[in-house]
Amino acid sequence: MDIQLKRGLLDVCVLAAIQDTDSYGYQIIKDMKPYVSISESTLYPILRRLEAAELLTVHAVEHNGRLRKYYHITEAGRARIAAFAEEWKEIMSIYQFVVRGEQKHE
Repeated sequence: MDIQLKRGLLDVCVLAAIQDTDSYGYQIIKDMKPYVSISESTLYPILRRLEAAELLTVHAVEHNGRLRKYYHITEAGRARIAAFAEEWKEIMSIYQFVVRGEQKHE
Protein backbone atom coordinates (compact mmCIF):
# COMPACT_ATOMS: atom_id res chain seq x y z
CA MET A 1 0.00 0.00 0.00
CA ASP A 2 1.17 3.52 -0.76
CA ILE A 3 2.91 4.90 2.35
CA GLN A 4 1.13 8.28 2.21
CA LEU A 5 -2.27 6.62 1.87
CA LYS A 6 -1.53 4.27 4.76
CA ARG A 7 -0.31 7.18 6.89
CA GLY A 8 -3.55 9.06 6.31
CA LEU A 9 -5.63 5.99 7.07
CA LEU A 10 -3.78 5.32 10.32
CA ASP A 11 -4.22 8.95 11.40
CA VAL A 12 -7.99 8.67 10.99
CA CYS A 13 -8.03 5.25 12.69
CA VAL A 14 -6.29 6.72 15.75
CA LEU A 15 -8.78 9.60 15.85
CA ALA A 16 -11.65 7.12 15.56
CA ALA A 17 -10.22 5.10 18.46
CA ILE A 18 -10.58 8.10 20.78
CA GLN A 19 -13.72 9.69 19.38
CA ASP A 20 -16.02 8.27 22.08
CA THR A 21 -13.73 8.42 25.10
CA ASP A 22 -10.29 9.66 26.05
CA SER A 23 -7.68 6.92 25.90
CA TYR A 24 -3.99 6.16 26.33
CA GLY A 25 -1.47 4.54 24.01
CA TYR A 26 -1.70 0.88 25.00
CA GLN A 27 -5.52 1.01 25.06
CA ILE A 28 -5.61 2.65 21.62
CA ILE A 29 -3.48 -0.19 20.25
CA LYS A 30 -5.81 -2.77 21.82
CA ASP A 31 -8.92 -1.01 20.51
CA MET A 32 -7.53 -0.85 16.98
CA LYS A 33 -6.22 -4.43 16.94
CA PRO A 34 -9.39 -6.09 15.55
CA TYR A 35 -9.22 -3.73 12.57
CA VAL A 36 -5.59 -2.78 12.01
CA SER A 37 -2.32 -3.81 13.57
CA ILE A 38 -0.23 -0.92 14.87
CA SER A 39 2.90 -0.93 17.01
CA GLU A 40 3.92 1.53 19.70
CA SER A 41 6.74 2.75 17.47
CA THR A 42 4.14 3.66 14.84
CA LEU A 43 1.44 4.96 17.20
CA TYR A 44 3.39 7.53 19.21
CA PRO A 45 4.67 9.53 16.21
CA ILE A 46 1.08 9.58 14.91
CA LEU A 47 -0.17 10.88 18.26
CA ARG A 48 2.50 13.61 18.28
CA ARG A 49 1.63 14.58 14.69
CA LEU A 50 -2.11 14.71 15.48
CA GLU A 51 -1.42 16.82 18.57
CA ALA A 52 0.74 19.24 16.54
CA ALA A 53 -2.11 19.52 14.02
CA GLU A 54 -4.51 20.26 16.91
CA LEU A 55 -6.64 17.22 16.09
CA LEU A 56 -6.23 15.95 19.64
CA THR A 57 -5.07 17.19 23.02
CA VAL A 58 -3.10 15.41 25.73
CA HIS A 59 -3.49 15.42 29.49
CA ALA A 60 -1.67 13.39 32.13
CA VAL A 61 -3.36 11.37 34.86
CA GLU A 62 -1.59 9.54 37.66
CA HIS A 63 -2.10 5.77 37.46
CA ASN A 64 -0.35 3.37 39.84
CA GLY A 65 2.18 6.02 40.80
CA ARG A 66 3.02 6.92 37.18
CA LEU A 67 1.74 9.58 34.85
CA ARG A 68 -0.28 8.20 31.98
CA LYS A 69 -0.97 10.39 28.94
CA TYR A 70 -4.59 10.44 27.84
CA TYR A 71 -5.56 11.65 24.40
CA HIS A 72 -8.74 13.64 23.70
CA ILE A 73 -10.14 14.34 20.24
CA THR A 74 -10.81 17.99 19.38
CA GLU A 75 -13.56 19.41 17.20
CA ALA A 76 -10.97 19.65 14.41
CA GLY A 77 -10.28 15.94 14.90
CA ARG A 78 -13.98 15.15 14.63
CA ALA A 79 -14.13 17.27 11.48
CA ARG A 80 -11.20 15.25 10.06
CA ILE A 81 -13.14 12.01 10.62
CA ALA A 82 -16.20 13.52 8.88
CA ALA A 83 -14.05 14.71 5.97
CA PHE A 84 -12.51 11.24 5.69
CA ALA A 85 -15.99 9.69 5.48
CA GLU A 86 -16.80 11.99 2.56
CA GLU A 87 -13.43 11.32 0.87
CA TRP A 88 -14.01 7.59 1.26
CA LYS A 89 -17.10 7.81 -0.96
CA GLU A 90 -14.88 9.14 -3.76
CA ILE A 91 -12.24 6.49 -3.10
CA MET A 92 -14.89 3.74 -3.33
CA SER A 93 -16.14 5.21 -6.59
CA ILE A 94 -12.60 5.11 -8.01
CA TYR A 95 -12.19 1.53 -6.73
CA GLN A 96 -15.40 0.48 -8.47
CA PHE A 97 -14.12 2.04 -11.71
CA VAL A 98 -10.76 0.26 -11.45
CA VAL A 99 -12.14 -3.21 -10.70
CA ARG A 100 -15.02 -3.06 -13.17
CA GLY A 101 -12.76 -4.58 -15.82
CA GLU A 102 -11.88 -7.47 -13.52
CA GLN A 103 -15.56 -8.13 -12.86
CA LYS A 104 -16.30 -8.32 -16.61
CA HIS A 105 -13.57 -10.97 -17.11
CA GLU A 106 -14.73 -13.29 -14.33
